[in-house]
Amino acid sequence: MNEMQAASPLVEIQGLFRRFETGGGTIEVLSGIDFAIAQGDRIAIVGQSGVGKSTLLHILGTLDHPSEGTLRFRGEDVFARSRESLSHLRNRFLGFVFQFHHLLPEFSAIENVMMPGLIQGLSKAEMRVRGESMLRDVGLGHRIEHAVGKLSGGERQRVAVARALVLDPPLVLADEPTGNLDPATGDQVAELLFEMNRTRGTTLVVVTHSKRMADRLGRVLVLTGGKLVETAPGSAVV
Repeated sequence: MNEMQAASPLVEIQGLFRRFETGGGTIEVLSGIDFAIAQGDRIAIVGQSGVGKSTLLHILGTLDHPSEGTLRFRGEDVFARSRESLSHLRNRFLGFVFQFHHLLPEFSAIENVMMPGLIQGLSKAEMRVRGESMLRDVGLGHRIEHAVGKLSGGERQRVAVARALVLDPPLVLADEPTGNLDPATGDQVAELLFEMNRTRGTTLVVVTHSKRMADRLGRVLVLTGGKLVETAPGSAVV
């Protein structure tokens, strides 16, 4: 495959199942999901706790494998890739923002943001420039050298957003990105994601319990009974 030539849709899922084996038998969390994501989409995935929203997001991010079904990214069946090649895809084309920021506490803000590019093999000098620019974009130009352990919760989440966006990925996956933040800080983090969508065409897929966030994203998919149901913004209970 050429280096991920652009195609439409950006992501296409067909016949997706995810089952887990337990001592009490098989639990089917996802039951034959089909849907597509276009470049530039802003999608909210909502539903009750425990229905499998994070599981679906992890499969979209290739952090988990489906029991059945295909996931195509720009036309390619990604799970046909080797483990090493799949890791390259994640690093190059996907950005992740989690409720718990998963920063490396022994490193500074700038070191955390530079990490994805260093893993990819880009130079420290280039990643320093990119990282500083991104931290300024998220309002942390005055915290570049701070150890992340000394930052507030909102500042840490903004570092996590900067890290997710520093390589300008076409797809950003966010799992409750404002769940642990106060409303004002949560709005700031959300606006950062929306700004990337507006200015760079970054595709957003966000798992959220926030009705406000879901309504602002625009395209709302409800996960219920292992299926995804598209609904109008403002009508879904999250």
